[in-house]
Amino acid sequence: MQTLRKCHPETLDGLGYPAGFVHGLLDPDCPTPALVAGPNGKAADKRFNVYRNNVTVSLIDALAAVFPATMRITGEAFFRAMARFHIRKAPPTSPLLFEYGRDFPDFIEHYEYAQSMPWLADVARIERAWLDAYHAADAAVLEAGPLALIPPERLSDLVFVAHPATRIVRSAYPAVTIFSANRASDPVGRIDATAPESALVTRPALEVEVRLLPPGVDTFLDGLIAGEPLGNAAATASTCCLEFDLSAAIRMMLEAGAVAAIQQGG
Repeated sequence: MQTLRKCHPETLDGLGYPAGFVHGLLDPDCPTPALVAGPNGKAADKRFNVYRNNVTVSLIDALAAVFPATMRITGEAFFRAMARFHIRKAPPTSPLLFEYGRDFPDFIEHYEYAQSMPWLADVARIERAWLDAYHAADAAVLEAGPLALIPPERLSDLVFVAHPATRIVRSAYPAVTIFSANRASDPVGRIDATAPESALVTRPALEVEVRLLPPGVDTFLDGLIAGEPLGNAAATASTCCLEFDLSAAIRMMLEAGAVAAIQQGG
């Protein structure tokens, strides 16, 4: 005998709907909520099942729009099945559809049938960062001119303010290379990259850009974004990576539009 899950219509979820109604929408094992009825009070199971399917399909389509490279890697059938399980586990909490799927990469990381693709979750994290950068607040980017006017002896004390669109995604896998190969529509050939990669996601103008960071630059930018003075962030990056090139890191940071302003530290 099948055991139906308990749904509690008196409890409201984050969107203000009865919890039983939401669970019933997203979980086919839940019965039709008691508050749903057809004409003359008759049961509305068939109508509710149609509506339930439409809601699930729309949420799967929303995830497919946010994670096209992830879907291209897995294939549409695999992706849609994985997305369906995610939807049951993590229903939307915001009326803004583009906000949905923020925790999808973490779900992928632990999804049983994706374990043969350990880099897939990081590819999805880059895609999520791309969307967040796209929707980030507008701000002017820091140009090289103001930085060039600062005396060399004061550079190490500078504190940088990150541009609102700036995101860094670090991966133990070649996730940036895999993302780039699968984000376009061109055929994907053999990918020989095996080293860990980090992505810098920015939006210096109207277009979101994803750059592969050279060794140590991810650590450097992480420090700057956290509010560390330039000298401290550079020292940490140099300790972690002997290949770290400070001049090249600053040049890339400015070209990418990763920072919006500079401040003189204490």
